[in-house]
Amino acid sequence: MKIAIQFGAGNIGRGFIGKLLSQSGYKVYFTDINESIINEMKNKNQYIVEIVGEKKEENIVKNIDGVLSNDKSLIDIIAEAEIITTAVGPTVLSIIAKTLAEGIEKRKALGNTSFLNIIACENMIKASTFLKEEIEKYISNDTAEFIEKYIGFPNSAVDRIVPPMEDSTDLLRVRVEEFKEWIVDKTLFKGTIPEIEGMQLTNNLMAFVERKLFTLNTGHAITAYIGVLKGYKTIKESIENEEIQNIVKNAMKESGEVLIKRYGFEREKHYKYIDKILNRFKNPYLKDEVKRVGRQPLRKLSFNDRLIKPLRGTLEYGTSNENLIYGIAAALKYENAEDEQAKELQEKIAANNIKDVIKEITSLEEEIIVEKIAAKYLSL
Repeated sequence: MKIAIQFGAGNIGRGFIGKLLSQSGYKVYFTDINESIINEMKNKNQYIVEIVGEKKEENIVKNIDGVLSNDKSLIDIIAEAEIITTAVGPTVLSIIAKTLAEGIEKRKALGNTSFLNIIACENMIKASTFLKEEIEKYISNDTAEFIEKYIGFPNSAVDRIVPPMEDSTDLLRVRVEEFKEWIVDKTLFKGTIPEIEGMQLTNNLMAFVERKLFTLNTGHAITAYIGVLKGYKTIKESIENEEIQNIVKNAMKESGEVLIKRYGFEREKHYKYIDKILNRFKNPYLKDEVKRVGRQPLRKLSFNDRLIKPLRGTLEYGTSNENLIYGIAAALKYENAEDEQAKELQEKIAANNIKDVIKEITSLEEEIIVEKIAAKYLSL
């Protein structure tokens, strides 16, 4: 039987990637530090995924097992696996790299020259490339050559919202939205590309990475920041306000114009993608709080993130950006006593000229655009 390993048995690991691997005929070993979840997987060898859209349905994911991430048997499984995926969060990739290196060393020692592909499914650009670099810190030169011949590290982009579950006695049960997207760089596989249900292949991954960043992430953030200003609690409540919806949709069209010019996306198709994103925000099962989505505003207002990067694109191509500017100004207004970045942002604004703060946190240098953001901020 084909063996897959899913690092990370959390909601994305169980509800998205691990589910697709199981459906595609793999015996899936989930590995995690959470003993309760891993023990439950060992006992049950299956779990339920709720898929919520216009209606709710349940799928049973079978042919699974669990192994603690510090269990030495994991090294043996890595030595035999055909595909390894991760959903652990970018900061944990460096931690799991040593275990993967040990498994690859064992694989080489056993003379296993069948191809292995390791795909990091993280909210991070070129996460698989980063993971490869981390693994290489722990291996010999001979094993580095072995990796170049037999082990691929295709980068990927993942998109699926996993809403919180109500209190449940079923530890493994997970809820996911109906929409899902897993796009993988087909140029970086080693050997025959595995057939995995729901995995889309591309030779231009960056186009899809930016499409998600400029559409889902941009729209989500702006919905949250304006929603907070208007006193709403959830993304659904916010996006159902006609004024907010118009600003968010037009901001996504402004960022979309950058994508159309940069990557040649078809305008009509991209507008349908925008409408799909807006409908996701309205999903009654996704009780996403605006304060949660808005947290870490300093990161979200940084030079290469979801608000400033698309704005920079509008400057590059000379296209409109007034709704993006509205969203950025709303982000500057974000207050949340439970969020350290929100507190730091408001302290900076209280102690400094708003234009100086905008320049500092966004790294924007164009005086005209900084003045437009500042003027919008002062008008809110």
